[in-house]
Amino acid sequence: QVQLSESGGGSVHTGGSLRLSCEVSSLTNSPLCVGWFRQAPGPGQARLGLATISTHNGKENYAASGEGRFTISQDNAKNMVYLQMDNLIPTDTAMYYCAANAPTWGYCPLGYYEYGTWGQGTQVTVSS
Repeated sequence: QVQLSESGGGSVHTGGSLRLSCEVSSLTNSPLCVGWFRQAPGPGQARLGLATISTHNGKENYAASGEGRFTISQDNAKNMVYLQMDNLIPTDTAMYYCAANAPTWGYCPLGYYEYGTWGQGTQVTVSS
């Protein structure tokens, strides 16, 4: 059973950077799709995919909202998947989650419904 734990959230001003970390309990034992998602505050907000990585072939997949500002990476030796976020803006304020699912042959999907295992989330707040 894979377990995930996020950290690295916090409060920054517009233009700031944060690196989120996701510890994946079984990263070195089995290939996975691991993704970063966020959910903005307020009723009816959907959980949106930002970036995913295939831990066995390294393929990265980005949503348009994060491309160019967000970078996903992995460190298998440390069982970690990271999300580097640069040039943050207030609309990036959200709870950020990492999630895992079975690997695919190509790029890992960005749809939240494709992922069955989730961490508890880490809050990111960007102020102007």
